Amino acid sequence: MTKPIPGFPAASSEAPLEMLSACHARIERQCATLRRLVPHLAACGADEEARAAAASVMRYFDSSAKHHHDDEEHDLFPALIESMAGSDAVCLRDLTEALAADHRALAADWRRVRAALAQIAAGASAHLSPDDVEALVSRYERHIEREERELLPMAARLLGDDDLARIGAAMRSRRGIGGE
Repeated sequence: MTKPIPGFPAASSEAPLEMLSACHARIERQCATLRRLVPHLAACGADEEARAAAASVMRYFDSSAKHHHDDEEHDLFPALIESMAGSDAVCLRDLTEALAADHRALAADWRRVRAALAQIAAGASAHLSPDDVEALVSRYERHIEREERELLPMAARLLGDDDLARIGAAMRSRRGIGGE
């Protein structure tokens, strides 16, 4: 589903749009793990493999996915809106507001799934609701598709080197990575 953004050589905060796209691929992998975990739990319970998978998914969504949403809402979305004028800015504001609303819905879906994962990671028997997992994963699939199809290509066209450098610096700062 995710594709490299033309003109961005590496997925790092030095190429923030590529980094955001690469993060989408990592989110997709974590979502695939969640989908596999549901039948695994039914067959094997909260065994060592399930506990490790639950802990790994929790680590990712509690930190990296949260940073990703913050990167977009606090840095990318404002930079894009600032780059536009007139009616284009209205369309872009609608897009970014819809994506930010998705982030809030994803956070709510995550809280439901995370509660069960925390029990599983601790070795307790817990029910990981297939419906809750599917709601989270399906919402992420739709959200990522829209960002890959609309948001990131638009950002690649509209944002200049200075904008991208500021976004990259903010991404490094958010993650406690030294540099500028």
